[in-house]
Amino acid sequence: MATIDPLAEIVTLLQPMARFSKQVACTAPWHIYRDGTGEPFYCAILEGSCRIAFGTGPAVVLLTGDFVLAPAMRALRIESLDTPPDLPANQPEKLGEGLFHVGRRDGPTDLRMRIGHCRFDTHDAALLVSLLPDQVIVRDQPRLTTLIQLIDEEARAQRAAHELVLERLLEVVLIEAMRSASAIATAPSLARGLADERLAAALRAMHMQPERAWTMAMLAQEAALSRSAFFTRFSRSVGLPPMEYLLIWRMALAKQLLRQPGLGLEQVAQRVGYGSASAFSVAFARRTGMPPARYARAHTM
Repeated sequence: MATIDPLAEIVTLLQPMARFSKQVACTAPWHIYRDGTGEPFYCAILEGSCRIAFGTGPAVVLLTGDFVLAPAMRALRIESLDTPPDLPANQPEKLGEGLFHVGRRDGPTDLRMRIGHCRFDTHDAALLVSLLPDQVIVRDQPRLTTLIQLIDEEARAQRAAHELVLERLLEVVLIEAMRSASAIATAPSLARGLADERLAAALRAMHMQPERAWTMAMLAQEAALSRSAFFTRFSRSVGLPPMEYLLIWRMALAKQLLRQPGLGLEQVAQRVGYGSASAFSVAFARRTGMPPARYARAHTM
């Protein structure tokens, strides 16, 4: 049986689609503020340094080569390192196609960055994004900057099949960013769980066989840990208890299957680990707020 990569599966189900990207040159002092959109946001620092903060979180200094990803962007503030507290937010000035400037009109450019916004083209985005970290900061990974440049070039070229190419490039960016940051991740997330060899074994088992009647003891055995040690370690690293994670993944899969014509409730129930359509219907309705049959009628592909 082929090995399943949980992170790749989740990113693929999210179906990332490019909205727009732009290169921004900045002349200090400056700062940009944007309300939270809940959509994916990324930023690659091409040259220079700045500070960035999401929501009420702490500001982080970014340097040349750094990359930031927020799967669901909260309120965003980006600013020069010497920005006074009372400086009004700047509005980027368009210089040309995909090129913008922020800050004073005179003076040297102290920062160049490429920022982009995309969206997840799935009805299950919130459910799946809950398994990802709030934000990812990757340092000294030129591959990511190269990938962002490829996305920008592809978006402008409008060549045949460019939507498909953009989708695949964005999938690679998301996976590359999260796996690059997983080794140093401190916040609970799927990426942090996958960085733990024992937890990764249990996560892969869940994704490989979602139809199996998993118990805590069975998953602990996959991780070669006692039940109590596995529960504590999984909850601390992933941010959810093991059976809650399994339920979220099964419901995400169920939603995808229900949107496919020709599959009955019994078939969907079996594929996501339920012994009967009635048991699956109860669990699905409790989790999503509507019976699976109604969901299927509303979202059939």
